Amino acid sequence: MLAQFEHALLALENDPSDPETLNAAFRAAHTIKGSSGLFGYQGVVHFTHEVEAVMDRMRQGQLPVDATSIALLLRARDEIEAMLAQLAQGETDATATDQALEEELRALRGATPAERREGTKSAEAPSAPEGEDGPRAKEEWHLSVHFKADALRDGFDPVSFVQYLPRIGSLEAVVLLADRVPPLEEIDPEACYLDLEMRLRSGADRATVEGVFEFARDDCRLHVFAPGAPATAFHVLFEGGDPEAPQHRRLREALLACGTFDAASIAAIAPAAPQPAVAAPAPSGGAGKAAEAPARGARAARAEETRFIRVAADKLDRLIDLIGELVIAGSGAQLIAREEGSARFAEAAQRIAGLVEETRDSALQLRMVQIGDTFARFHRVVRDTARSLDKEIELLVTGGDTELDKSMVEMISDPLMHLVRNAIDHGLETPAERQAAGKPGGGKVALHAYHDSGSIVIEVSDDGRGLDRTRIRAKAIERGLIGEEDVLGDEQTDLLIFAPGFSTAAAVTDISGRGVGMDVVKRNIEALRGTVRVASNPGRGTTVQIRLPLTLAIIDGFLVEVAGAHYIVPLDQVVECIERPGESRQGCDPATGYFDLRGEVLPFLDVRSFFALGPASEGSRSSMIVVRNGPAKVGLLVERLLGEFQTVIKPLGRIFSRVRGIAGSTILGSGEVALILDVPALVGSAAERVHYGARVHAAEAQKS
Repeated sequence: MLAQFEHALLALENDPSDPETLNAAFRAAHTIKGSSGLFGYQGVVHFTHEVEAVMDRMRQGQLPVDATSIALLLRARDEIEAMLAQLAQGETDATATDQALEEELRALRGATPAERREGTKSAEAPSAPEGEDGPRAKEEWHLSVHFKADALRDGFDPVSFVQYLPRIGSLEAVVLLADRVPPLEEIDPEACYLDLEMRLRSGADRATVEGVFEFARDDCRLHVFAPGAPATAFHVLFEGGDPEAPQHRRLREALLACGTFDAASIAAIAPAAPQPAVAAPAPSGGAGKAAEAPARGARAARAEETRFIRVAADKLDRLIDLIGELVIAGSGAQLIAREEGSARFAEAAQRIAGLVEETRDSALQLRMVQIGDTFARFHRVVRDTARSLDKEIELLVTGGDTELDKSMVEMISDPLMHLVRNAIDHGLETPAERQAAGKPGGGKVALHAYHDSGSIVIEVSDDGRGLDRTRIRAKAIERGLIGEEDVLGDEQTDLLIFAPGFSTAAAVTDISGRGVGMDVVKRNIEALRGTVRVASNPGRGTTVQIRLPLTLAIIDGFLVEVAGAHYIVPLDQVVECIERPGESRQGCDPATGYFDLRGEVLPFLDVRSFFALGPASEGSRSSMIVVRNGPAKVGLLVERLLGEFQTVIKPLGRIFSRVRGIAGSTILGSGEVALILDVPALVGSAAERVHYGARVHAAEAQKS
């Protein structure tokens, strides 16, 4: 609800005239207040009431929805979150730590001096005075609440709703109808038989009274009768039939016992014609539609919730681990089937392998979540950071429905935060600088996610000044990261911003400039077996692209052999397999070279030479696997192609953490260990070695 509240407030900031968004924000605050009251957290109720009161004035048009009021409400939202954090740490209740903020809320809604001196008096909804002669003595509501049999099974405690009513007024009478209570031997201890008729004295409005039962709308039959409702309005409580039926007589007696009617008036109530039960008698006109909207929303939300079940993350992790072991065991069964030469055994093993693969895919889908929730958090970050830097910034989000592993979503959140804040601080100019450059005063930061070649790609881009490569190079030379004679391409120069301690900021701010953050971004992304690239156009903006695998658990792989050792290439990155083409040329580096793929010249990397596995034997055959990493394609020179292989990713020990080109390991059906090749790292290494060799060759040719 806090997330919904924040989202609605940020939307209001962009469109203050949208009444639906204002109502959504009000409902979120109201739900937070109501649910806190049900659990007895009076401190949260007290503070949130002030927020709710401000928003109620906005809904009535008595307060403007402007930047000042939205900023105050966002601060209040953060205060509520801090109070809930206190409760999560075991506190029995929580109080607002920012008393000045509470005073600002009261001042904004125009509280009287007495209320501002005694804030606790204003922390509850208006209620009727104790004296019978007070101006609100006749503001008495009648509530008829008949809980359905499944209310207890659905987790509701009917008594808690009744106990909450005194917080919005004075509960004058409660009468229990026992018509539905069966004989003792027939009672279902999990069923609810409570039918209540209640008289509540309160100056609260209908929305507040009905809101007490908001959570239980689908588990009760609720009728709320406003003060002064005529006797004919109560016909809806009767189901038709004989006026003297026992249940009708007892209902009239309950209304009389409640004090809602006297003996003379009660005779005017007669059973109405049969009609469908409704949550509450709808007022006429637009007010009726407004009252029905929350009920429809609650029913829709409830229906949506029933489609899901909460499962502990460690149980899912255990399931994935077991399926991984099942994959390994299945590979072993297939290997034995081939060795035994039994066609029936091989067929059965193949069938089991197919089912295991389907089970694996289904299990992995359980951990897949949309990245949109992570993206949504950045609206507030962009807003607050832009204000602190006095910049005008719009956040554009696309691809929020793109899915990836939940564990990766959690780990990618901080790197994305660094990139977004860096784009705002370093990338985007001030409004004056943008206008001087012929741009609109407001800048844009975009978050975009999509799937590509079995990977998920996340891009953080801005339309700012772009990277100053001259300054980056000078700073890198100053810090000893490169030599003055080193020749770097644009992309290699741009990647220097990820070096530890590197910063071109002229001044240290609360946001950046200390040279920490970007190197952590790169390190965290590489820990997820991902890569990061930078593309910048001076004066036009910068895009940082993160490429990640879809999951860290099980993948489809392609098994190869080099120098007697087994390696796995992720299958989704394999383009094709060919024999080593005759049109290939070794480069200056023995591990790299070029080859001709149907007229397209591509670099290749000799896996044997790259990992220093010794020279190949005379006459040995070799094959080329063409792999893709984004737009780049590279050939990997191997010796034997062994086919597709379901690969359970096992982490390597810390001793191998700095070995470039290896992403993990797996266990084959024979029990041997195979290493999983890190294709992005190999592609980068091949490109670097080829470019470096070309520069060396050009330099030598120039000398000669």
